[in-house]
Amino acid sequence: MGFLKAFSVSWKGNQALRAHTKGEFEKAKALYHEAIDEGGLLEARAMLGYSLLLIREGSYEQAMALLLKAQKAPDLTPDRKSQLFVDYAACCARTGRLEKGIQLLEKQHSRTPIGLTYQTLGYLYVEELAQGKPVADESTVVMVPGPHEFSEPVPGEGLTVEEKQEIIDRQWQEKIDRTVKLIDDALEYDDEDPVCLDNKGQLLYRILGDKAAAKEWFLKAHEEKPSQIDTLWFLSRYDVEAGDNAAAIEKLETILEGRISALNHVTKDMVDEELARLKG
Repeated sequence: MGFLKAFSVSWKGNQALRAHTKGEFEKAKALYHEAIDEGGLLEARAMLGYSLLLIREGSYEQAMALLLKAQKAPDLTPDRKSQLFVDYAACCARTGRLEKGIQLLEKQHSRTPIGLTYQTLGYLYVEELAQGKPVADESTVVMVPGPHEFSEPVPGEGLTVEEKQEIIDRQWQEKIDRTVKLIDDALEYDDEDPVCLDNKGQLLYRILGDKAAAKEWFLKAHEEKPSQIDTLWFLSRYDVEAGDNAAAIEKLETILEGRISALNHVTKDMVDEELARLKG
C-alpha cells in the first residue's frame, strides 16, 4: 500500500473513531467501511471499534472475521488483546458456540487476568450453567480422561445410562465450583465492580436458586452503577413479586434508555414484552 493510500486509510479510521466516540454510529460505520474498501484498517483500535458496532447490530460473523484480522495489528496492546478476546467470546456466545468462547477467554484470562476478563468470563460461566444440566440416555456421549496424563478426553464407551449420568453430575458440579471460585476471585480482585457484583447475583438467582441472597448482590451492583441493564432487570423481578408494578416499569424503561449489548442476559424484546404485560 502506497504512503498516500495508507494515510487515507489511517485518517478515515481516526475519523471513524471520533464519530464513534460522539455516538454518531452510522457515520462511524460508513467511515470504517470506506477504510476497509481502500485496503483495510491498519490499527487494532479502529478494528476493535468497528467490530463493536458490528456486534451491536448483530453482525456477529462479520465482527468475528474482523477480530481475527485485528490479532495481527501492530498496535495490539495487552489491554486491546483482552478486549479482542472478550468481543470474540461474545460473538461465540451469540452464535451458538458458547463453549468455544469460554475456552478462548479462559486462555486469555490465564495470561492476563484483568477486570474485563473477570467480568465476561463470570457472565459466560453463568450463561453456560443456565442452559441446564444434561440428562443422559442411551445415545448420550460423555467424555472421560484419556489413557495417560497428557491425553485429550475421549468418548466413554460401554457405559450404562446411570454411569453416564454420574459423570455428567460430577462434571456439572465441577462447573458450578469453577463458576463460584471465578466470581469470588473477581470480587476479591475488585469488590466494587458492578458487573462482578451482578454476576454474583445472577449465579445465586438463576443457578443456585437463592433469590433472597441474590437480591443483596443486585442492590450492591445497583448502588455502584444505577444504570446497569441486567441489574435493573433482576431488581424489577423483585418489584413484580412484591406487587409494585410501577417500580418495575420505571426500571424497565430505564433499561431502554441504555444500550443493550451481546453480553447482557436481558434483550430488548424481553423488556418490551414485559412492559406491555405490566402496562396492559
